[in-house]
Amino acid sequence: MQNEVLEANASPLDYLSFSTSKKLYFNLPPAALVERSLERGEGQLTSTGALMADTGKFTGRSPKDRFIVLDEKTKDSVWWDDINIPFDSEKFESLMNKMKDYLSSQELFVRDAYAGADPNHRLNLRVVNTWAWHNLFCHNMFLRPEKEELEKFEPDFTILCAPEFKANPSEDGTRNENFAILDMTRRMIIIGGTGYAGEMKKGIFSVLNFILPHEKNILSMHCSANVGKEGDTAIFFGLSGTGKTTLSADPNRNLIGDDEHGWTQNSVFNFEGGCYAKAIDLSREKEPEIWDAIKFGAIVENTRFKPGTREVDYSNSSVTENTRTAYPIDHIANAIIPSIAGVPKNIFFLTADAFGVIPPISKLNKSQAMYHFISGYTAKVAGTEMGVTEPKLTFSACFGAAFLPLHATEYAKLFGQKMEEQDVNVWLINTGWTGGVYGVGSRMKLSYTRAMITAALENQLDKVEFKEHPVFGVEVPQSCPNVPSEVLNPRNTWSDVQAYDKQAQDLAKAFVENFKKFESQASEDILKGEPKI
Repeated sequence: MQNEVLEANASPLDYLSFSTSKKLYFNLPPAALVERSLERGEGQLTSTGALMADTGKFTGRSPKDRFIVLDEKTKDSVWWDDINIPFDSEKFESLMNKMKDYLSSQELFVRDAYAGADPNHRLNLRVVNTWAWHNLFCHNMFLRPEKEELEKFEPDFTILCAPEFKANPSEDGTRNENFAILDMTRRMIIIGGTGYAGEMKKGIFSVLNFILPHEKNILSMHCSANVGKEGDTAIFFGLSGTGKTTLSADPNRNLIGDDEHGWTQNSVFNFEGGCYAKAIDLSREKEPEIWDAIKFGAIVENTRFKPGTREVDYSNSSVTENTRTAYPIDHIANAIIPSIAGVPKNIFFLTADAFGVIPPISKLNKSQAMYHFISGYTAKVAGTEMGVTEPKLTFSACFGAAFLPLHATEYAKLFGQKMEEQDVNVWLINTGWTGGVYGVGSRMKLSYTRAMITAALENQLDKVEFKEHPVFGVEVPQSCPNVPSEVLNPRNTWSDVQAYDKQAQDLAKAFVENFKKFESQASEDILKGEPKI
């Protein structure tokens, strides 16, 4: 079945034991979904042909309202904490049935898709939406089966998403009216009370973060990835503001994906079929690839027009700073399709260190790589978030703590195992400050960072001298093509070296303090990577 409008008696949802009294649209192409969105008043067309839509009350994920069902499958494997919040299985069943009753009287948009560009490890998805533009979002963000694949498609996981359906917290066990609940046994995700489309994308990412490492020994990663002309794959980890998107967008290399990947014995593969990029202050000069990708079929979320035009004002943050655009990966000119390449040769951990301590480039051994992977360090600076008036330490386990159902050490052990088996170089890159802390020193020049990454990718650092950092123990190259040598040693860039030493000790203490919550399950091999106090 493809591109059809189905009546209730021909429903692809019979396996869910409910039918709809309204029309059910199955695997509509983008043009038809745009038409339905416009007819239903869900959005407007922009001057480039993209669909502009609002997410409503929620303009981002609501992590405190995201739950995982606690049952025999999850009770001893999920790392239960303030990120992975347990939900009662019977309450899930009751809420799901209420939701199905609601859906039975709604016009529905159903889509078959899959997550995982490697056919050996893909997850077949069936998504049920009450909003047409949400279904377009799923067309863009997940991978799109071929016609012959649709004819014999069987879903492994189902998403029910109805923004208008709200829970009753006192009856349903939720915290609020909005919810996103993952059930690994029923293989279901139910989302209600929120129109933020990213809940669907990140829900499936969390599912893969449970299934792939736990059941298949495949490392799932929150990262971007590209591949060179010689087939050498590079992976970029980094939290917001570290330059992950900018540095992985290299005109001399092909994009594998910008956000979510799996690492197998012989490949790195994209989980997704599209990109979900931040759009605030977007310009062709800063991000030409993203700018040019926003055409017919793409979506822009929570943006506004310039007065009297259909031209998007990307500087307008009146709805939210978290404006977004979602588009298929084939809107990017240098993307490889299918989005799969060989195992990585180089991995980059990106940090924007606002304290001017971390070297601009350093090489990590296996223990240090696992330790820094678990730590996921960066620093936020004044102006990046409301209430941030001075540099603020930020640690996010495995550079994606919000989406990790398993304990962080499980991912780190798998990371170390693959690093060792496949002879991978791991580099720590500081895109933050040098010559002093934020407000005293200066931001590392992007041209220098690009030159250092290029040197690593092209093996230009293989024969240079390295010295061990006195606190973090990482190996620092003493020379690098197209980078002044004095920039490479952060202590030498400070006018007061004793002030640097104190700042380095303070940052090391923060690392050790943050790591205490992982110590009980961390191996001796991982603990060897901690800084020296």
